[in-house]
Amino acid sequence: MRVDKFLWCVRYFKTRNIATVACKKGHVKINDQVAKPSREIYPTDIIALRKDQINYKLKVNDIPPNRVGAKLVDLYRTDTTPKEAFETREMLKYSKDYYRKKGTGRPTKKDRRNIDEYNDESE
Repeated sequence: MRVDKFLWCVRYFKTRNIATVACKKGHVKINDQVAKPSREIYPTDIIALRKDQINYKLKVNDIPPNRVGAKLVDLYRTDTTPKEAFETREMLKYSKDYYRKKGTGRPTKKDRRNIDEYNDESE
């Protein structure tokens, strides 16, 4: 089975096209080699996948005949992603909290001065 189809079948991507694009961008590796979307996978292959700033690691147990329900996904793959990957994502979420609400528009004059001051200090 193709790797893009497998990732779609085990519900890591919503559409097969999104899985194909991720493979083309180099976000998918099979046995530590960058994989094209058409690369065939076999049981016992190790897939490394980068999605939403998390590096997933999967072991292929079996090849599904077609897209499977969420309850049956564990029959076809074993997720060996370390817990630290999910914890760092939570930390990133908190680090992006700003004092301004998202979508409130352009930076104010004060914000712009702070940005310029920060850039001058870093140089």
